[in-house]
Amino acid sequence: MKVKKLFFVFLAAVLGAVLGVYAYVLIVNPQKEIVTVENHVVPAARYASLGQAAPVGVPDFTLAAEKSVEAVVHVMTKATRSGNAYSHGNPFYDFFFGPRGGIAPDRAPVMGSGSGVIIAEDGYIITNNHVIDKADEIEVVLNDRRSYKAKLIGADPTTDIALLKIDEKGLRFLAYGDSDDLKIGEWVLAVGNPFNLTSTVTAGIVSAKARSINILSNRSQPMGIESFIQTDAAVNPGNSGGALVNIRGELVGINTAIASQTGSFAGYSFAVPVGIAKKVVADLKEFGEVQRGFIGVQIRGVDAALSKELNLDKIEGVYVDAVTANGGAAVAGVKKGDVILSINGVAVNTNSELIGQVSKHRPGDKVSLSIKRDGKVKQFTVVLRNSYGSTEVVRQKEGISALLGAELRELSDQQKNRLLVDYGMEVVKLTAGKFKQSGIREGFIILKANRQPIKTITDLKDVIATTDGGLFITGVYPNGQVTYYAINLQE
Repeated sequence: MKVKKLFFVFLAAVLGAVLGVYAYVLIVNPQKEIVTVENHVVPAARYASLGQAAPVGVPDFTLAAEKSVEAVVHVMTKATRSGNAYSHGNPFYDFFFGPRGGIAPDRAPVMGSGSGVIIAEDGYIITNNHVIDKADEIEVVLNDRRSYKAKLIGADPTTDIALLKIDEKGLRFLAYGDSDDLKIGEWVLAVGNPFNLTSTVTAGIVSAKARSINILSNRSQPMGIESFIQTDAAVNPGNSGGALVNIRGELVGINTAIASQTGSFAGYSFAVPVGIAKKVVADLKEFGEVQRGFIGVQIRGVDAALSKELNLDKIEGVYVDAVTANGGAAVAGVKKGDVILSINGVAVNTNSELIGQVSKHRPGDKVSLSIKRDGKVKQFTVVLRNSYGSTEVVRQKEGISALLGAELRELSDQQKNRLLVDYGMEVVKLTAGKFKQSGIREGFIILKANRQPIKTITDLKDVIATTDGGLFITGVYPNGQVTYYAINLQE
Protein backbone atom coordinates (compact mmCIF):
# COMPACT_ATOMS: atom_id res chain seq x y z
CA MET A 1 0.00 0.00 0.00
CA LYS A 2 2.77 2.36 0.94
CA VAL A 3 4.59 1.74 -2.37
CA LYS A 4 1.48 2.46 -4.43
CA LYS A 5 0.81 5.59 -2.42
CA LEU A 6 4.36 6.91 -3.03
CA PHE A 7 4.11 6.13 -6.74
CA PHE A 8 0.87 8.12 -7.11
CA VAL A 9 2.33 11.05 -5.18
CA PHE A 10 5.41 11.10 -7.50
CA LEU A 11 3.24 10.83 -10.61
CA ALA A 12 1.04 13.70 -9.45
CA ALA A 13 4.14 15.86 -8.87
CA VAL A 14 5.47 15.19 -12.37
CA LEU A 15 2.11 15.90 -13.98
CA GLY A 16 1.80 19.10 -11.96
CA ALA A 17 5.22 20.27 -13.15
CA VAL A 18 4.41 19.57 -16.80
CA LEU A 19 1.06 21.36 -16.51
CA GLY A 20 2.77 24.32 -14.85
CA VAL A 21 5.34 24.70 -17.63
CA TYR A 22 2.65 24.34 -20.30
CA ALA A 23 0.51 26.97 -18.62
CA TYR A 24 3.53 29.35 -18.43
CA VAL A 25 4.20 28.98 -22.15
CA LEU A 26 0.58 29.61 -23.07
CA ILE A 27 -0.02 32.53 -20.77
CA VAL A 28 3.31 34.40 -20.48
CA ASN A 29 4.81 33.45 -23.97
CA PRO A 30 8.23 35.11 -23.56
CA GLN A 31 10.01 36.38 -26.78
CA LYS A 32 13.22 34.59 -27.51
CA GLU A 33 16.08 36.40 -29.43
CA ILE A 34 18.05 34.13 -31.70
CA VAL A 35 21.54 35.46 -32.67
CA THR A 36 23.30 33.85 -35.60
CA VAL A 37 27.06 34.39 -35.93
CA GLU A 38 28.37 33.77 -39.45
CA ASN A 39 31.75 32.18 -39.75
CA HIS A 40 33.36 33.62 -42.93
CA VAL A 41 35.70 31.11 -44.48
CA VAL A 42 38.08 32.24 -47.25
CA PRO A 43 38.35 29.40 -49.76
CA ALA A 44 41.82 28.20 -50.62
CA ALA A 45 40.91 28.08 -54.32
CA ARG A 46 38.25 29.34 -56.70
CA TYR A 47 36.76 28.11 -59.94
CA ALA A 48 38.56 29.44 -63.01
CA SER A 49 35.51 29.51 -65.25
CA LEU A 50 34.51 32.78 -66.96
CA GLY A 51 31.37 34.46 -65.71
CA GLN A 52 28.40 34.54 -68.01
CA ALA A 53 28.44 38.34 -68.33
CA ALA A 54 30.77 41.22 -67.50
CA PRO A 55 29.65 43.58 -64.74
CA VAL A 56 27.59 46.49 -66.00
CA GLY A 57 29.68 49.66 -66.58
CA VAL A 58 33.06 47.93 -66.94
CA PRO A 59 34.74 48.81 -70.30
CA ASP A 60 35.18 45.93 -72.73
CA PHE A 61 38.62 45.90 -74.36
CA THR A 62 38.28 42.61 -76.22
CA LEU A 63 37.35 44.15 -79.60
CA ALA A 64 40.22 46.65 -79.52
CA ALA A 65 42.68 43.97 -78.39
CA GLU A 66 41.56 41.55 -81.10
CA LYS A 67 42.05 44.18 -83.81
CA SER A 68 45.43 45.28 -82.48
CA VAL A 69 47.43 42.14 -81.76
CA GLU A 70 47.34 40.94 -85.37
CA ALA A 71 48.54 44.34 -86.63
CA VAL A 72 51.39 44.87 -84.15
CA VAL A 73 54.71 43.28 -85.08
CA HIS A 74 58.01 42.46 -83.45
CA VAL A 75 60.90 44.49 -84.92
CA MET A 76 64.37 42.97 -84.45
CA THR A 77 67.56 44.72 -85.52
CA LYS A 78 71.23 43.92 -85.99
CA ALA A 79 73.86 46.66 -85.98
CA THR A 80 77.64 46.85 -86.05
CA ARG A 81 79.47 48.85 -83.43
CA SER A 82 83.13 49.77 -83.33
CA GLY A 83 85.48 48.41 -80.66
CA ASN A 84 88.00 50.43 -78.66
CA ALA A 85 89.34 53.68 -80.06
CA TYR A 86 92.66 53.95 -81.84
CA SER A 87 94.91 56.85 -82.89
CA HIS A 88 95.29 58.30 -86.36
CA GLY A 89 98.87 59.32 -85.54
CA ASN A 90 98.01 62.95 -86.33
CA PRO A 91 97.56 65.02 -83.11
CA PHE A 92 95.71 67.78 -84.96
CA TYR A 93 93.36 65.23 -86.51
CA ASP A 94 92.87 63.48 -83.15
CA PHE A 95 91.95 66.79 -81.49
CA PHE A 96 88.93 67.24 -83.75
CA PHE A 97 87.94 63.63 -84.37
CA GLY A 98 89.17 61.88 -81.22
CA PRO A 99 92.06 59.54 -80.40
CA ARG A 100 91.54 55.99 -81.65
CA GLY A 101 94.43 53.51 -81.00
CA GLY A 102 96.81 51.69 -83.36
CA ILE A 103 94.76 49.16 -85.33
CA ALA A 104 91.30 49.06 -86.79
CA PRO A 105 88.76 47.89 -84.19
CA ASP A 106 86.87 44.64 -84.35
CA ARG A 107 83.21 45.07 -85.15
CA ALA A 108 80.73 43.04 -83.17
CA PRO A 109 77.00 42.79 -83.98
CA VAL A 110 74.63 44.38 -81.51
CA MET A 111 71.06 43.08 -81.37
CA GLY A 112 68.01 45.18 -80.56
CA SER A 113 64.26 44.84 -80.63
CA GLY A 114 61.07 46.84 -80.45
CA SER A 115 57.60 46.93 -81.92
CA GLY A 116 55.88 48.20 -85.04
CA VAL A 117 52.38 48.78 -86.38
CA ILE A 118 51.10 47.61 -89.77
CA ILE A 119 49.23 50.56 -91.32
CA ALA A 120 48.49 49.15 -94.78
CA GLU A 121 47.65 45.72 -96.14
CA ASP A 122 50.66 45.85 -98.50
CA GLY A 123 53.24 45.85 -95.73
CA TYR A 124 53.92 49.43 -94.61
CA ILE A 125 54.88 49.52 -90.92
CA ILE A 126 55.36 52.43 -88.50
CA THR A 127 57.92 52.17 -85.72
CA ASN A 128 60.17 54.50 -83.73
CA ASN A 129 63.34 55.89 -85.26
CA HIS A 130 65.30 54.91 -82.14
CA VAL A 131 64.25 51.27 -82.65
CA ILE A 132 65.96 51.00 -86.05
CA ASP A 133 68.57 53.77 -85.79
CA LYS A 134 71.97 52.65 -87.15
CA ALA A 135 70.64 49.14 -87.82
CA ASP A 136 72.33 47.18 -90.60
CA GLU A 137 69.56 44.58 -90.77
CA ILE A 138 65.88 44.84 -89.83
CA GLU A 139 63.65 41.80 -89.37
CA VAL A 140 59.90 41.94 -88.82
CA VAL A 141 58.05 39.05 -87.16
CA LEU A 142 54.25 38.98 -87.42
CA ASN A 143 51.94 37.79 -84.69
CA ASP A 144 51.53 34.48 -86.54
CA ARG A 145 55.36 34.09 -86.46
CA ARG A 146 55.97 34.74 -90.15
CA SER A 147 59.28 36.56 -90.56
CA TYR A 148 60.39 39.10 -93.20
CA LYS A 149 63.40 41.25 -93.99
CA ALA A 150 62.27 44.87 -93.83
CA LYS A 151 63.34 47.83 -95.95
CA LEU A 152 63.73 51.22 -94.32
CA ILE A 153 61.68 53.69 -96.38
CA GLY A 154 62.67 56.68 -94.27
CA ALA A 155 63.10 57.98 -90.75
CA ASP A 156 62.56 61.25 -88.93
CA PRO A 157 64.59 61.72 -85.72
CA THR A 158 62.72 64.97 -85.08
CA THR A 159 59.52 63.08 -84.25
CA ASP A 160 61.16 59.67 -83.60
CA ILE A 161 59.08 58.05 -86.35
CA ALA A 162 60.34 55.62 -89.00
CA LEU A 163 58.61 53.82 -91.87
CA LEU A 164 59.40 50.22 -92.87
CA LYS A 165 58.18 48.06 -95.74
CA ILE A 166 57.94 44.29 -96.05
CA ASP A 167 57.10 42.37 -99.20
CA GLU A 168 53.66 40.95 -98.40
CA LYS A 169 49.99 41.54 -99.24
CA GLY A 170 46.69 41.08 -97.46
CA LEU A 171 47.99 41.91 -93.99
CA ARG A 172 45.80 42.89 -91.07
CA PHE A 173 46.37 46.57 -90.30
CA LEU A 174 45.16 49.29 -87.95
CA ALA A 175 43.09 52.22 -89.19
CA TYR A 176 44.05 55.72 -88.10
CA GLY A 177 42.02 57.29 -85.33
CA ASP A 178 41.92 60.98 -84.36
CA SER A 179 44.43 61.82 -81.63
CA ASP A 180 43.03 65.37 -81.38
CA ASP A 181 39.69 63.94 -80.26
CA LEU A 182 41.21 62.02 -77.33
CA LYS A 183 39.89 63.14 -73.97
CA ILE A 184 41.71 63.18 -70.66
CA GLY A 185 40.51 60.09 -68.76
CA GLU A 186 39.64 58.13 -71.92
CA TRP A 187 40.58 54.44 -71.95
CA VAL A 188 43.41 53.35 -74.26
CA LEU A 189 45.39 50.15 -74.87
CA ALA A 190 49.15 49.80 -75.36
CA VAL A 191 50.08 46.87 -77.60
CA GLY A 192 53.65 45.69 -78.17
CA ASN A 193 56.45 43.31 -77.29
CA PRO A 194 57.90 44.28 -73.89
CA PHE A 195 60.93 42.22 -72.82
CA ASN A 196 60.41 40.17 -76.04
CA LEU A 197 57.01 39.01 -74.77
CA THR A 198 55.09 39.16 -78.03
CA SER A 199 51.54 40.48 -78.44
CA THR A 200 51.20 42.00 -74.98
CA VAL A 201 48.20 44.23 -74.27
CA THR A 202 47.93 46.65 -71.34
CA ALA A 203 45.22 49.17 -70.52
CA GLY A 204 45.19 52.64 -69.01
CA ILE A 205 43.74 56.08 -69.42
CA VAL A 206 44.93 59.23 -71.17
CA SER A 207 46.64 61.16 -68.38
CA ALA A 208 47.65 64.27 -70.36
CA LYS A 209 48.05 65.56 -73.90
CA ALA A 210 50.67 67.68 -75.69
CA ARG A 211 53.28 66.71 -73.11
CA SER A 212 56.95 67.68 -73.61
CA ILE A 213 59.54 65.57 -71.75
CA ASN A 214 62.75 66.81 -73.45
CA ILE A 215 63.69 63.38 -74.77
CA LEU A 216 63.93 64.25 -78.47
CA SER A 217 65.71 67.60 -78.13
CA ASN A 218 69.45 67.57 -77.47
CA ARG A 219 72.68 68.90 -78.93
CA SER A 220 72.68 66.44 -81.80
CA GLN A 221 68.92 66.81 -82.42
CA PRO A 222 67.89 70.35 -81.41
CA MET A 223 64.69 70.36 -83.48
CA GLY A 224 62.84 67.60 -81.62
CA ILE A 225 59.04 67.86 -81.84
CA GLU A 226 57.37 66.74 -78.63
CA SER A 227 53.62 66.78 -78.17
CA PHE A 228 53.20 63.38 -76.52
CA ILE A 229 50.06 61.63 -75.33
CA GLN A 230 50.71 60.65 -71.70
CA THR A 231 48.99 57.52 -70.38
CA ASP A 232 49.26 55.19 -67.40
CA ALA A 233 49.10 52.06 -69.58
CA ALA A 234 52.09 49.87 -68.71
CA VAL A 235 54.88 50.25 -71.28
CA ASN A 236 58.33 48.68 -70.93
CA PRO A 237 61.50 48.22 -73.04
CA GLY A 238 60.41 46.55 -76.26
CA ASN A 239 57.11 48.45 -76.46
CA SER A 240 58.71 51.28 -78.44
CA GLY A 241 57.10 51.58 -81.85
CA GLY A 242 53.99 49.70 -80.75
CA ALA A 243 50.38 50.79 -80.96
CA LEU A 244 48.35 53.00 -78.67
CA VAL A 245 44.71 52.36 -79.60
CA ASN A 246 41.38 53.66 -78.39
CA ILE A 247 38.57 51.41 -77.20
CA ARG A 248 37.34 51.08 -80.82
CA GLY A 249 40.67 49.62 -81.90
CA GLU A 250 41.79 52.69 -83.87
CA LEU A 251 45.45 53.74 -83.87
CA VAL A 252 45.83 57.00 -81.92
CA GLY A 253 49.53 56.95 -81.05
CA ILE A 254 52.93 55.26 -81.32
CA ASN A 255 54.32 54.24 -77.91
CA THR A 256 57.73 55.86 -77.59
CA ALA A 257 58.99 56.52 -74.05
CA ILE A 258 58.44 55.96 -70.34
CA ALA A 259 59.07 58.15 -67.30
CA SER A 260 61.37 55.99 -65.22
CA GLN A 261 64.53 56.10 -63.12
CA THR A 262 65.08 52.35 -63.54
CA GLY A 263 64.36 51.78 -67.23
CA SER A 264 61.16 49.88 -66.48
CA PHE A 265 57.59 51.14 -66.20
CA ALA A 266 57.05 53.40 -63.21
CA GLY A 267 53.57 54.77 -63.84
CA TYR A 268 53.56 56.88 -67.01
CA SER A 269 54.23 56.30 -70.69
CA PHE A 270 54.30 58.60 -73.71
CA ALA A 271 53.17 58.15 -77.30
CA VAL A 272 53.60 60.19 -80.47
CA PRO A 273 50.08 61.29 -81.53
CA VAL A 274 48.92 59.61 -84.72
CA GLY A 275 48.08 63.05 -86.12
CA ILE A 276 51.81 63.75 -86.24
CA ALA A 277 52.90 60.22 -87.15
CA LYS A 278 50.62 59.80 -90.17
CA LYS A 279 51.82 63.09 -91.68
CA VAL A 280 55.45 61.98 -91.28
CA VAL A 281 54.60 58.64 -92.91
CA ALA A 282 52.82 60.32 -95.82
CA ASP A 283 55.85 62.58 -96.43
CA LEU A 284 58.33 59.70 -96.27
CA LYS A 285 56.29 57.69 -98.77
CA GLU A 286 55.80 60.55 -101.21
CA PHE A 287 58.98 62.62 -100.93
CA GLY A 288 61.54 60.46 -99.14
CA GLU A 289 61.85 62.97 -96.30
CA VAL A 290 59.60 64.96 -94.01
CA GLN A 291 58.21 68.25 -95.27
CA ARG A 292 58.35 70.48 -92.23
CA GLY A 293 56.57 73.83 -92.27
CA PHE A 294 57.56 76.74 -90.04
CA ILE A 295 55.52 79.74 -88.96
CA GLY A 296 58.67 81.80 -88.42
CA VAL A 297 58.39 82.79 -84.75
CA GLN A 298 60.14 82.15 -81.47
CA ILE A 299 57.62 81.41 -78.75
CA ARG A 300 57.16 81.15 -74.98
CA GLY A 301 54.28 79.59 -73.09
CA VAL A 302 52.21 82.12 -71.16
CA ASP A 303 52.32 81.43 -67.41
CA ALA A 304 51.53 83.51 -64.34
CA ALA A 305 55.02 85.04 -64.18
CA LEU A 306 55.03 86.07 -67.85
CA SER A 307 51.49 87.36 -67.64
CA LYS A 308 52.44 89.58 -64.70
CA GLU A 309 55.70 90.71 -66.35
CA LEU A 310 53.97 91.74 -69.59
CA ASN A 311 50.75 92.92 -67.90
CA LEU A 312 48.61 90.50 -69.90
CA ASP A 313 44.92 90.45 -69.08
CA LYS A 314 44.66 86.66 -69.07
CA ILE A 315 46.88 83.59 -68.79
CA GLU A 316 46.31 81.95 -72.17
CA GLY A 317 47.95 81.20 -75.48
CA VAL A 318 51.57 81.27 -76.61
CA TYR A 319 53.64 84.47 -76.54
CA VAL A 320 55.55 85.55 -79.66
CA ASP A 321 59.02 86.41 -78.37
CA ALA A 322 60.55 87.12 -81.79
CA VAL A 323 59.60 87.01 -85.47
CA THR A 324 61.94 85.60 -88.12
CA ALA A 325 62.82 88.16 -90.78
CA ASN A 326 61.05 87.37 -94.06
CA GLY A 327 59.36 84.35 -92.48
CA GLY A 328 55.73 83.43 -93.00
CA ALA A 329 54.58 85.14 -89.79
CA ALA A 330 56.42 88.38 -90.58
CA VAL A 331 54.93 88.50 -94.08
CA ALA A 332 51.45 87.95 -92.62
CA GLY A 333 51.88 90.81 -90.16
CA VAL A 334 52.50 88.90 -86.91
CA LYS A 335 54.61 90.94 -84.45
CA LYS A 336 56.70 90.41 -81.35
CA GLY A 337 54.43 90.67 -78.32
CA ASP A 338 51.44 88.99 -79.98
CA VAL A 339 49.79 86.07 -78.20
CA ILE A 340 48.74 83.15 -80.41
CA LEU A 341 45.47 81.70 -79.09
CA SER A 342 44.66 79.06 -81.70
CA ILE A 343 45.70 77.47 -84.99
CA ASN A 344 42.95 76.56 -87.41
CA GLY A 345 40.49 76.83 -84.54
CA VAL A 346 42.44 74.51 -82.20
CA ALA A 347 43.38 76.26 -78.94
CA VAL A 348 47.09 76.31 -78.10
CA ASN A 349 48.25 77.14 -74.58
CA THR A 350 51.71 75.59 -74.54
CA ASN A 351 54.67 75.48 -76.90
CA SER A 352 54.18 71.76 -77.45
CA GLU A 353 50.52 72.25 -78.41
CA LEU A 354 51.44 74.86 -81.00
CA ILE A 355 54.36 72.83 -82.40
CA GLY A 356 52.18 69.73 -82.55
CA GLN A 357 49.54 71.50 -84.64
CA VAL A 358 52.08 73.10 -87.01
CA SER A 359 53.87 69.77 -87.52
CA LYS A 360 50.78 68.39 -89.28
CA HIS A 361 51.31 70.76 -92.21
CA ARG A 362 53.73 71.13 -95.11
CA PRO A 363 55.54 74.14 -96.55
CA GLY A 364 53.12 76.15 -98.66
CA ASP A 365 50.12 75.25 -96.48
CA LYS A 366 48.07 78.13 -95.10
CA VAL A 367 47.19 78.17 -91.42
CA SER A 368 44.79 80.52 -89.67
CA LEU A 369 46.10 82.10 -86.46
CA SER A 370 43.88 83.69 -83.85
CA ILE A 371 46.07 86.31 -82.17
CA LYS A 372 45.48 88.67 -79.26
CA ARG A 373 47.15 92.07 -79.66
CA ASP A 374 46.54 94.98 -77.30
CA GLY A 375 43.59 93.15 -75.77
CA LYS A 376 41.88 92.56 -79.12
CA VAL A 377 41.64 89.27 -81.03
CA LYS A 378 42.69 89.38 -84.68
CA GLN A 379 42.91 86.77 -87.41
CA PHE A 380 46.01 86.18 -89.54
CA THR A 381 46.68 83.76 -92.39
CA VAL A 382 50.26 82.49 -92.46
CA VAL A 383 51.84 80.58 -95.33
CA LEU A 384 54.27 78.05 -93.86
CA ARG A 385 57.85 77.92 -95.16
CA ASN A 386 60.48 75.19 -95.18
CA SER A 387 63.84 75.32 -93.42
CA TYR A 388 65.38 77.00 -96.46
CA GLY A 389 62.90 79.86 -96.33
CA SER A 390 60.77 78.90 -99.34
CA THR A 391 57.30 77.44 -99.67
CA GLU A 392 58.36 74.56 -101.90
CA VAL A 393 58.35 70.92 -100.86
CA VAL A 394 61.78 69.30 -100.85
CA ARG A 395 62.39 65.84 -102.23
CA GLN A 396 65.10 63.60 -100.86
CA LYS A 397 68.56 65.01 -101.60
CA GLU A 398 67.09 67.83 -103.71
CA GLY A 399 67.29 70.31 -100.84
CA ILE A 400 71.01 69.72 -100.27
CA SER A 401 71.73 69.72 -104.00
CA ALA A 402 69.81 72.94 -104.61
CA LEU A 403 71.21 74.85 -101.65
CA LEU A 404 74.80 73.60 -101.54
CA GLY A 405 75.26 72.47 -105.12
CA ALA A 406 76.47 69.03 -104.12
CA GLU A 407 75.49 65.40 -104.42
CA LEU A 408 76.40 63.52 -101.23
CA ARG A 409 76.54 59.89 -100.21
CA GLU A 410 77.45 57.98 -97.07
CA LEU A 411 80.88 56.38 -96.84
CA SER A 412 81.29 52.71 -97.63
CA ASP A 413 82.89 50.35 -95.11
CA GLN A 414 86.01 50.24 -97.27
CA GLN A 415 86.33 54.03 -97.17
CA LYS A 416 85.82 54.08 -93.41
CA ASN A 417 88.53 51.48 -92.86
CA ARG A 418 90.96 53.20 -95.20
CA LEU A 419 90.46 56.64 -93.61
CA LEU A 420 90.10 55.26 -90.07
CA VAL A 421 86.74 56.97 -89.48
CA ASP A 422 83.36 55.65 -88.38
CA TYR A 423 81.17 57.97 -90.44
CA GLY A 424 81.13 60.75 -93.00
CA MET A 425 79.43 62.07 -96.15
CA GLU A 426 81.38 62.17 -99.41
CA VAL A 427 80.94 64.98 -101.92
CA VAL A 428 80.38 62.91 -105.07
CA LYS A 429 79.48 65.67 -107.50
CA LEU A 430 79.53 69.46 -107.47
CA THR A 431 77.38 71.94 -109.39
CA ALA A 432 77.03 75.69 -109.04
CA GLY A 433 76.36 76.38 -105.37
CA LYS A 434 77.71 77.19 -101.92
CA PHE A 435 80.21 74.33 -101.77
CA LYS A 436 81.89 75.19 -105.06
CA GLN A 437 81.99 78.89 -104.16
CA SER A 438 83.75 78.02 -100.88
CA GLY A 439 86.45 75.97 -102.58
CA ILE A 440 85.24 72.48 -101.70
CA ARG A 441 86.34 69.90 -104.25
CA GLU A 442 84.79 66.59 -105.27
CA GLY A 443 85.92 63.73 -103.05
CA PHE A 444 85.86 65.85 -99.89
CA ILE A 445 84.44 63.94 -96.92
CA ILE A 446 82.31 65.92 -94.47
CA LEU A 447 82.80 64.73 -90.90
CA LYS A 448 81.32 67.58 -88.88
CA ALA A 449 79.19 70.67 -89.47
CA ASN A 450 79.00 73.29 -86.73
CA ARG A 451 80.71 70.68 -84.51
CA GLN A 452 77.92 68.15 -85.02
CA PRO A 453 78.81 64.70 -86.48
CA ILE A 454 77.47 64.27 -90.02
CA LYS A 455 76.55 60.64 -90.62
CA THR A 456 73.60 61.11 -92.96
CA ILE A 457 72.05 63.74 -95.20
CA THR A 458 69.43 64.23 -92.50
CA ASP A 459 72.16 65.20 -90.02
CA LEU A 460 73.39 67.92 -92.36
CA LYS A 461 69.86 69.14 -93.03
CA ASP A 462 69.17 69.40 -89.31
CA VAL A 463 72.30 71.49 -88.74
CA ILE A 464 71.37 73.81 -91.61
CA ALA A 465 67.81 74.13 -90.30
CA THR A 466 69.04 75.37 -86.92
CA THR A 467 71.90 77.63 -88.02
CA ASP A 468 71.67 81.40 -88.12
CA GLY A 469 73.26 81.47 -91.55
CA GLY A 470 76.83 80.31 -90.95
CA LEU A 471 78.05 76.77 -91.65
CA PHE A 472 81.49 75.64 -90.46
CA ILE A 473 82.43 72.32 -92.06
CA THR A 474 85.25 70.04 -90.94
CA GLY A 475 86.39 67.15 -93.10
CA VAL A 476 89.16 65.28 -94.84
CA TYR A 477 90.22 64.54 -98.41
CA PRO A 478 91.01 60.97 -99.54
CA ASN A 479 94.75 61.69 -99.19
CA GLY A 480 94.28 62.35 -95.47
CA GLN A 481 94.40 66.16 -95.66
CA VAL A 482 92.20 67.67 -92.94
CA THR A 483 90.43 70.81 -94.21
CA TYR A 484 87.92 73.33 -92.87
CA TYR A 485 85.44 75.51 -94.73
CA ALA A 486 83.25 78.40 -93.57
CA ILE A 487 80.09 78.91 -95.65
CA ASN A 488 77.65 81.82 -95.49
CA LEU A 489 74.25 80.40 -96.38
CA GLN A 490 72.56 83.81 -96.56
CA GLU A 491 74.62 85.29 -99.39
